[in-house]
Amino acid sequence: MTDAYAEAGVSIESADKAVELMKVWIDKARRPEMIGGIGGFAGLFDASALTSYSRPLLATSTDGVGTKVAIAQAMDVHDTIGFDLVGMVVDDLVVCGAEPLFMTDYIACGRVVPERIAAIVKGIAEACVEAGCALVGGETAEHPGLLGPDDYDVAGATTGVVEADRLLGPARVRPGDAVLAMASSGLHSNGYSLVRHVVAKAGWTLDRDVPELGRTLGEELLTPTRIYAKACLALAREAGVHAMAHVTGGGLAANLARVLPVELSATLERSTWTPAPVFDLVRRLGDVPQPDLEATLNCGVGMVALLDPASVDAAVGLLGEHGIDAWVAGRVAAATGPGGTVELVGQHPGW
Repeated sequence: MTDAYAEAGVSIESADKAVELMKVWIDKARRPEMIGGIGGFAGLFDASALTSYSRPLLATSTDGVGTKVAIAQAMDVHDTIGFDLVGMVVDDLVVCGAEPLFMTDYIACGRVVPERIAAIVKGIAEACVEAGCALVGGETAEHPGLLGPDDYDVAGATTGVVEADRLLGPARVRPGDAVLAMASSGLHSNGYSLVRHVVAKAGWTLDRDVPELGRTLGEELLTPTRIYAKACLALAREAGVHAMAHVTGGGLAANLARVLPVELSATLERSTWTPAPVFDLVRRLGDVPQPDLEATLNCGVGMVALLDPASVDAAVGLLGEHGIDAWVAGRVAAATGPGGTVELVGQHPGW
């Protein structure tokens, strides 16, 4: 039966080898509450720790990395895409103040190459360590005929917990709150369909050296997503943050608007930061109008926090301890027109 399955394009032997290779990395991504190891039908997590909460709220998030996987496949570099996956799910979770507890992943591929699968899981596991959550399980599925032999896609889901009276969100936001911007590490994992279209139309290859980037185009595009989880949880505990927004698909304005109450609005001043060169490169190379760019890419801001202005200095210092540059990019005020909106004004230096 195994031989017949192999003739159909599925190798159980390769899958078993991939599991063996990834075990060492999964073992690194543990928390004390994790029970057992890989190999079971379900991942187990001891929930008795939740008894210390007065009213624990479970939070969950799921996502993938979009067409950034095409860059990883083209460059044959597979141990960084896991950071993008973990960043996408855990940083959606922490904006409400929830601590990520555990994560599961799903890898679909046209053909199991054990070393490649292990490299993907290595990145996921290392990113889980950085985020402080356990990798309790996952699935690798071989889909011959549906995906090409070297094609794959990844997805993941995470679960976390927050005390009900510490839940962050629009209900806590007040007029006068400062909008604290946190620098992104680059493009993160959104807008790659636009970026790849611009690059292809210009005839640029991934191995092209780009002086303003200081490295090849491919190396820049494969820069891992920054994981803000631990830093943002520290902000929630120590800096009196009212709300946070993870800047993903839709850009800065649209994601910040998701955590504004309808009676308030926010104005952000572009002059307070200069996006990394890759954003200006995409803009110029593709002649992309700035509104389109800002509605697609993070443009240098990967996360924002809304907080009392008196807490800004402490928050900036705390983020600096986590290696994250931060600055006040704007303010929240009572809406004079349609509420719950965000406006970007001015221009970035040098644009």
